[in-house]
Amino acid sequence: MKRLKQTVAVLMVISMLCSLGSCTTNRRKGADRQNSPDASKREFIETEPTVPTDVPVITDAATPSATPVTTDYPDSEIVDFTMFIGMTGKETDENNKIKELIAKRTGVRVSETWLTNQQESEAVSAILASGKLPDFINTGEFKDLYEGGHLVAWDEYLVKYPNLKELYSDEEWEKFRQDDGHIYWANTFNRFYQKDTSTTTSGQAFWVQARVLEAYGYPKIETLDQYFDLLEKFAKEHPTLPNGTKVIPYTCICEDWRIFGLEAPPMYLDGYPNNGCVGVNLDGGVNNPKVVDYNMSDTAKAYFKKLNEEYQKGNMYSGFAEQKYDDYINMLGTGAVLGICDQYWDFGYSMQFFFHNEQKGPSGTMIPSEIGCDYVPLGLVMKPGGKQQWYSSEPGINNASGIAVTTSCADPDRAFKFLNDILSQEVHDLRFWGIEGEDYLVDEKGMFYRTPEMRSKWNDDRYLASQACTYLYMPQWRGISRDGKNCMMPEEQGSEYMATLPEPVAKCFQAYGVTNYVEMIGSDTSSRGPWFPLWDWSNSLASNTDYGKAWQDMGKCKQKWLPEVVKAKDFDKAWNDYVSAYNDCNPKVFLNEAQQEIKRRMG
Repeated sequence: MKRLKQTVAVLMVISMLCSLGSCTTNRRKGADRQNSPDASKREFIETEPTVPTDVPVITDAATPSATPVTTDYPDSEIVDFTMFIGMTGKETDENNKIKELIAKRTGVRVSETWLTNQQESEAVSAILASGKLPDFINTGEFKDLYEGGHLVAWDEYLVKYPNLKELYSDEEWEKFRQDDGHIYWANTFNRFYQKDTSTTTSGQAFWVQARVLEAYGYPKIETLDQYFDLLEKFAKEHPTLPNGTKVIPYTCICEDWRIFGLEAPPMYLDGYPNNGCVGVNLDGGVNNPKVVDYNMSDTAKAYFKKLNEEYQKGNMYSGFAEQKYDDYINMLGTGAVLGICDQYWDFGYSMQFFFHNEQKGPSGTMIPSEIGCDYVPLGLVMKPGGKQQWYSSEPGINNASGIAVTTSCADPDRAFKFLNDILSQEVHDLRFWGIEGEDYLVDEKGMFYRTPEMRSKWNDDRYLASQACTYLYMPQWRGISRDGKNCMMPEEQGSEYMATLPEPVAKCFQAYGVTNYVEMIGSDTSSRGPWFPLWDWSNSLASNTDYGKAWQDMGKCKQKWLPEVVKAKDFDKAWNDYVSAYNDCNPKVFLNEAQQEIKRRMG
């Protein structure tokens, strides 16, 4: 089986990212949260930003309307830039067809390198130590890059290049302004043109294989207890896959910031939306919100006790706490894991590659998608009848990570022009739809569509390596195309979305009376306040404040203790030890500041 970093399937993640989900220690949560809450990595944002007098004012009136790219550059005028991406992925083939077409249109060709066998912070430190910075960098580890003066300010280029400026409103751009008054990076994901076209939730959920629900007539699964009862029952009745591989009822990933799959569910199980750092209780009315520490709630204790029970019964993967991300993805890819709690961007698009290819086992081979191994999301609550808000149509802005141009770039103006040009509709269609006539067709109504053969090619990583060039970690749009008809992303085009659903998933949706993942979760989004989401505040807390230090210590405490709580033979003792260590982090000072932040946001 190919490892994640060896698959171009990762390049189709378009919206996830990530950008962002729901943990308190994660840099790149998925599209739902886009968060980066580790305050220890955000120390450089220490003061309220002010705009110096030499910075061009960014206003809609000062920005010309966005226009398409029509230039066709000769080969002699095309420049080559480099880019480092702090995530795993794969470089495209040399002379990739669409990359070369984009180079003709924009005059720029970008060579991308990806994270391999390192933590992101280690990779960025190594790049700085080498003295050889790439022209572009997409990361969440900006502290040393910013403080060392290695980044080019965006301000004058946002005035100059309208497609780039159009990504965010004036108010939203201000969220990226740093304490010296300049903007140095911007997140590239979850920007919707005209409207939200989501069919998939990139955020967090409890996921279950479609075949598990089918086996019992598609029952209503509402609570955590019902979920684990279902997994346990199915595993006992179907202990192996058809190819002989032993099933694993449940697992989650805890490596580094990905611990959100373990630590965040109490927030959701109590019905709170993804504020990321706290719950916000509205029992006193929308004008009287009260901060709640979801880490210490009765639900949190009950949730971890349930995980502990499942672990002791052997229903939870015994190596979950030590497992590396690539191994986790590979294990999911076998089809053996019945249930997980994760953000879709973090695993789902990789599974599209694995599940559509044969998987070997001790008794033969199978294709996981054909037998219903694809996951569908469940928005669980702790008690029957509870309201849940797992899905958010307002993902917020992740201002702690994104793309930047470094001072090593010999021609920053051309670099920013490239970022502008790849947002033109012409180039954007090349990036994500491909070449008309080869990768998609247009019907008499002007609607884009793919034939089964075309869809098959876009599931073939060899074809993608030679043909496709999404420039995935550069600025991009979701939503409706500028033609007012098509979707920016093929997988959100209604006809394409339905045509690419595995049959067991389509049957599952039909049984529950839904048409996509968002409807399958069925979240209530009516009670969001003007403070939502709070993770964009907690992401950028400075650790030189008492509440910032508390936030940092809380994250470290959970990283250390929660896996031990799940594995402990004596749960009550382990929980009490965790509570004691957590209280030593001074969480009250953080919670008080969160309450003050809500008041500030309410005006």
